[in-house]
Amino acid sequence: MADCIFCKIVDGSIPSKKVYEDDKILAFYDLEPQAPVHVLVVPKQHICCANEINESNAEIVAYIFTKIPEITKKLGLDNGYRIVNNCGEDGCQSVKHLHFHILGGKKLNGAMC
Repeated sequence: MADCIFCKIVDGSIPSKKVYEDDKILAFYDLEPQAPVHVLVVPKQHICCANEINESNAEIVAYIFTKIPEITKKLGLDNGYRIVNNCGEDGCQSVKHLHFHILGGKKLNGAMC
């Protein structure tokens, strides 16, 4: 999508501080971190949100979750981390491109803990 900021990061027209990249996904540091380590993992294919996951694109989500342990090991998150996905306006999704937040680097607090 031409106006999607994450698509622009994926195609390199907007720079990012990359953590991991292959032909299917990109992981990069969040510009407004909510934890000492805050990385976003996005599929290179544009999928708007979790509501748009279907039989034809579900394999990318499984792929992301197979790569997260590799990414978190590289980040030194040996003591644990949190994975977050926001979906839609009420879910506080600010960029309409499926993405997963990896948060860690300290003991995280909050109702989800």
